[in-house]
Amino acid sequence: MTQVTAQPGQAEASSSTSLKKYIHVPETKHELNWADLVTLDLSQFDLPGGKEKLAAQLKDAVHRIGFFYITNFGLTQDEIDRQFAIGKELLELPEDEKLKHRADLEAGSYNGYRPLGSIEILPGRRDNIEMYNVFKFVPQYERTHPDVIHRHRDEIERFHRFIHEGIVYRLLRLIAIILELPEDFLIPGHSYEGNSDCHLRYMIYRARSAEENAKFENLYSRGHTDFGSLTLLFRQPVAALQVKTPEGEWKYVKPHPGSITVNIADALQFWTNGYLKSSVHRVIAPPKDQAHIDRLGVLYFVRPGDELDLKTVESPLLEREGFAGEEEEKSIKAGDWVRARVRKNWEKPPADRKENLVVGGVQTRIFHE
Repeated sequence: MTQVTAQPGQAEASSSTSLKKYIHVPETKHELNWADLVTLDLSQFDLPGGKEKLAAQLKDAVHRIGFFYITNFGLTQDEIDRQFAIGKELLELPEDEKLKHRADLEAGSYNGYRPLGSIEILPGRRDNIEMYNVFKFVPQYERTHPDVIHRHRDEIERFHRFIHEGIVYRLLRLIAIILELPEDFLIPGHSYEGNSDCHLRYMIYRARSAEENAKFENLYSRGHTDFGSLTLLFRQPVAALQVKTPEGEWKYVKPHPGSITVNIADALQFWTNGYLKSSVHRVIAPPKDQAHIDRLGVLYFVRPGDELDLKTVESPLLEREGFAGEEEEKSIKAGDWVRARVRKNWEKPPADRKENLVVGGVQTRIFHE
């Protein structure tokens, strides 16, 4: 694609399509308390012994904090930036047009548009988040979409499928190796063609004034864990994402160039009885030199197959490390868990600011800080 000059955060017309080129904003100049996270170079995956070396590198990270970076994952920056450009055009549509494609949120489905201010993050105060979720390109998840999605459908589908089959499957194989299970153990439960709520997300946090941020205690998104198996966040240079360390300290997740930030989500924690950590993370108001910028993100959420049980798997590692036994019997399917988590977002936050969500013997902590 021909390179063009644009102001940071703005877009200019590409000569090859009607899609405008997206230019990322500069990183913050503020010194922040960054989390020390491991980086996996996925170009090593297919080398002799490469998978085993990567799994060994990843093992401590997924056990302690559940966040890590990947690089050399098979997508060019131009391919990624085109998805940011699609997201920008999509979320700039008039509200009434986006509402025609609203997700059935009350039923626990994120397929489609989630309007701005849908969730109350503090009593009487609603979030500044707007998102559009594109579920897998298989018949059971077909639905209406705005024209920008239809115009770029083939490109979005290629991107969607490559993330799932070219990146996610590699990560699931590394996790199986860590658990000392057959390499393909987790793949059938994460089939692209199967029933699961995996989706590509275009998401924006609308900037607030300093006065508004003070009223919201500087929260953009309250502390939470993710619902599925894995979450992939394409590099977002607006510094706002924080992870809670094992020591209970909030630290920023640095937007390294050419990286994807990956985090473990609930299902993998349940299947390993807590050995793999679905870490608590949040989004807060950016530092002063970025506080005026709308924070646009492109993410991929990996959900397990709807009919999978969330019971601890039989793993030599878990047996040896004392994670094989379960404190209580779990009797819930993965799809039911995901939809219960989505529906939970429509309830007001409790007065004590922390609450357990328990469904079928499975529980997680919903944070409000």
